Amino acid sequence: MTTTSPELAAPSRSRIAAASLIGTAIEFYDFYIYGTAAALVLNTAFFPGMDPVAATLASFSTFAVAFVSRPLGSAVFGHWGDRIGRKSMLVVSLLVMGLSTVAIGLLPGYAAIGVVAPVLLVLLRFTQGIGLGGEWGGAALLATEHAPPGKRGLYAMFPQLGPSVGFIVANGLFLILGEVLSDAEFDGWGWRLPFVASLLLVIVGLYVRLKISETPVFQAAMDQRRIAKVPFAGLMRHQWRRVLLGAGAMTIAYTLFYTATTYCLAYGTETLKIPRTTMLALTMIGVLFMAAGTVASAMVSDRLGRRRTLITGTALATGWGLVMFPLMETASVVLVGLALAGALGLMGLIFGPMGAYLPELFKTEYRYSGASVAYSLGGVLGGAVPPLVATSMQASGLGVMAIGGYVSAMALLSLLCLLALPETGEQTL
Repeated sequence: MTTTSPELAAPSRSRIAAASLIGTAIEFYDFYIYGTAAALVLNTAFFPGMDPVAATLASFSTFAVAFVSRPLGSAVFGHWGDRIGRKSMLVVSLLVMGLSTVAIGLLPGYAAIGVVAPVLLVLLRFTQGIGLGGEWGGAALLATEHAPPGKRGLYAMFPQLGPSVGFIVANGLFLILGEVLSDAEFDGWGWRLPFVASLLLVIVGLYVRLKISETPVFQAAMDQRRIAKVPFAGLMRHQWRRVLLGAGAMTIAYTLFYTATTYCLAYGTETLKIPRTTMLALTMIGVLFMAAGTVASAMVSDRLGRRRTLITGTALATGWGLVMFPLMETASVVLVGLALAGALGLMGLIFGPMGAYLPELFKTEYRYSGASVAYSLGGVLGGAVPPLVATSMQASGLGVMAIGGYVSAMALLSLLCLLALPETGEQTL
């Protein structure tokens, strides 16, 4: 394997940390502004004429589309990332995601072009998912494959902080717009501004990513001619079990996040009648807990091991599912904030080590494909489904305890998958 001189190593690694953080922050900003808009305004902008529950379900269904397309994006970007390199795929994924987001912001609503509007919305959301499917795996590999021994958890912390940063920026913009615009202005055109603003963020992200180098681990594989002709085929032939178990392990992180930030945002504003700006502010506070949990658990995982740290966070999430919604049901701003902070803090504890753990599960020849597909498949079950299930449970009268039970069941599923996976922290990539 090629090595880097001490003089060059430190600044190179600083650039890698910045590129992985900035890139994932921009990508997840794009993804989250859609989730926030789906909870607040897309139901009326693109699905007018439906009753409120049906319109919300339709809006969340378009939100779910990207989770379905993410595994496809992971397979496509993973194939080429394992064939020609991590860096080039990170640039392409950023462009695909960013341009799709800007197009959503410019898309006319149902009142202007009729049924074509929701059809185009679904297509653009699908394309968003394709782009994000290639983003996370590349960013995680960029960090882990540059990391020195014993510090992969620390280095992989940076792409894992991207969702926290992206969410705070996205919701911060919606919070500001909610304060300075009337409801009519926000619903009419204000919600579009965060989407269009993504263009500026993409330009910044491209500038940073075009300056990074290929990872030394992948470069060594190329030098030694250890590149698979069809990486996905090799992955399915040799490590398919780890793909499925890794996806299952990721499920609870997604479930906690999207239940707290998407479903609870809609539930708090529409059912509990908590003001929109208050719910956005509470969610942003919760994401600060998520960021703290991400940093702490990523660093701890270098000492205690990835698997042990993940099992601890997942076991705690199993119990929190039963606590979260009784706290929400009180409609107390303080207790609702506690419910969100607890869920998102636990999500951070689980999410932090995953940046190193999923890449470590797979061989270099198909690491991009394996880590990306496992991550994205976990999103189908844990990200796309919970808002739909929770909304349906609410509409059918099952009550909040049923929703909390669903969250706990997803945590138990993830826990069982983790128990079936090995520890990876000490291995060499």
